[in-house]
Amino acid sequence: MTDQAVDTDGVRLSPDVAMEARFLGRTRELKELRADIERAGLDTLSGRKAPRARVLLIAGRPGSGRTTLGEELVRQVADRYPDGVLRARLSETDGTRVPVERSARELLESLGAPAPAGAAEDDLAEALRTALAGRRTLLLLDDAADAEQVDALLPDNPECLVVAISQGPLTGICDVRPCTLGGLDTKSAVELLSGIAGPVRVTVDPRAAEDLAERCQGEPAALVLAGGWLAARPQAAVADLARHLHAETDEGTATGRVLRLVHDALPAPAARMLRLLSLAPAGLADPHTASALAGCTVSSARTTLDDFVSVGLLHPVGASLPQYEVPGCLHPLLKRLAEAHERPGELQLARARMLERAVRLLQSCRAITETDSPQAREKLLGTPRSLRFSSPRDAADWLRVRRPALLASARLAVADGTLDTLARRLMSQLVRAMVAHFGTQAAAGDLYGIHHLVLDVAERRRLPREQAAALLNLGDLDARTGRTADALARYRAALDAGRAANDSYATGRATESVGGAHLELGDFDRAADWFGRSLAERLARGERADAARLYGRIAAAHTYAGRYGEALRNWRAAVAGHRRNGDVAARARALSELARVQEYAGRPEESLRTCREAVEWARRAEDTRLQAALHLRLADTFGRLGDPASAALHRSSAERMLEEEAQEPGTDPKHSGDTYEIRSPSGQD
Repeated sequence: MTDQAVDTDGVRLSPDVAMEARFLGRTRELKELRADIERAGLDTLSGRKAPRARVLLIAGRPGSGRTTLGEELVRQVADRYPDGVLRARLSETDGTRVPVERSARELLESLGAPAPAGAAEDDLAEALRTALAGRRTLLLLDDAADAEQVDALLPDNPECLVVAISQGPLTGICDVRPCTLGGLDTKSAVELLSGIAGPVRVTVDPRAAEDLAERCQGEPAALVLAGGWLAARPQAAVADLARHLHAETDEGTATGRVLRLVHDALPAPAARMLRLLSLAPAGLADPHTASALAGCTVSSARTTLDDFVSVGLLHPVGASLPQYEVPGCLHPLLKRLAEAHERPGELQLARARMLERAVRLLQSCRAITETDSPQAREKLLGTPRSLRFSSPRDAADWLRVRRPALLASARLAVADGTLDTLARRLMSQLVRAMVAHFGTQAAAGDLYGIHHLVLDVAERRRLPREQAAALLNLGDLDARTGRTADALARYRAALDAGRAANDSYATGRATESVGGAHLELGDFDRAADWFGRSLAERLARGERADAARLYGRIAAAHTYAGRYGEALRNWRAAVAGHRRNGDVAARARALSELARVQEYAGRPEESLRTCREAVEWARRAEDTRLQAALHLRLADTFGRLGDPASAALHRSSAERMLEEEAQEPGTDPKHSGDTYEIRSPSGQD
């Protein structure tokens, strides 16, 4: 035995109830698994070096204690793997298979390795194998749905070990012998009951305890619930519970029979909340989720959830914020109870309340970051106190903890298809909150998935404006990760959707983005043509700032193509446009590029004059980096003109500026402008 608290596929006990509960039994299984690590594989026996990590399989039904056994094995052998333990759950609590892409991304994030947004499943799996090469790492893959999931995540490194947990065999993975679990032996089962319910009642009636263990079929999950039922009723005898279970005539697992008994003994409001927790996304609930589902106050929901923990119905997740997990073995049972006791309309209403609460929390989470906006402050003050956050840091912590549940909420809402309006609002607020707190770059992987969901809803509901927005955002993320051809296809589709919606903002963005994609692909003629189309649209609408910027993009395309005359003409137009708009920084940058093209065109004297002018405007714009770059360019030009003294003077000026800037306190600006929205006629969120 060890000091580890019992965990039956997620069924853990709170400290006050599980004080005496420990890892029990499974001595033979642990011995077999540890021996399997040392066992020579088929490759070794045939004289070949093992090409991949050894896989140990723990097979058993949910509630059999398979996760507990896996965690105990990991605890015992973890010191052999100095590069750490990685964990991934390969099925949702409702049994839905988790895509390999998501699992690989989570494992890469745990390793601190890059996981490009939108990368294909095979690319992420290969990146994971590369990251694990040369490491001694232990992977615990819980609740695997099939062999393909495990095989895709296997390291090509025999120094690693994979412990896979599944309901059945993983046919197709070479050299795997399953360790199949049944119920606990009677001695261990009785000891588990004694540790949870208290030893006195078990000691005075050992036969009844053995009978109860037999009624529970030795299933740890059923024994934990039975022990919790007894712990909550100090006056009840063990024989009373055994008789209740004997009277149960419904077929099903022992865990299901005990759960029905526990459920029926709860007060009606608590029983209803327990049933509705089957709707909690990813099996994760907090007091707000439970409050919205059951239609009660947040404080009473928190109390009821803590009561559920005390009898083994839930277990807390993390310590920083109150969050609870519905055990995977109980989720389908609770779902059946909900379907039996609640009308479909009531379940739909509970889902809607839960999504609406998530939307309001996300609005508050984002609003607290907008400290300079009087409108945001006013809206925040109008929010109920229970939905407010005390500081931006608290809001960010909440968003980080609830992130898996919020993403699961969006996926489930879109898959349901009957709450699309709420789903759209949820995804809109989720994107805004993530960008506000984490930045676009850090949240890119999640944002890519959300934009895909937005696109699914927009196509299903025939909403071309939102379809254009999703395609533009997906195209931007594709372009940022080097998938330029994919980005080009997205931008063209966004252009069609924008035209269908008669949305000038979307069409303008899409037209310019198509040009940018062609520029990145090296097709400079098409790039200049598309930028020209976008410029014509901007000029027709009187958008002078965007027009000046587009003159610069056209000039860049001509520069790359070697058409310096056209490039100079467009850069001069860009400089004139920025001058009329009063944009000092943009004017300095345009002059800098104009000087560069003049130098390319063989006009060094003109380049020097333009470069000096650019330095002056960069100084006015307080752009130190641009000033330093221009001084370096002047130094190179003077060097080519045979004036080493002037070249040295400008080079020393550039070095001094860069040193002074490096000594100043740095800032970490948010990338809040990298995610685009399509503006609708309504100003509502």
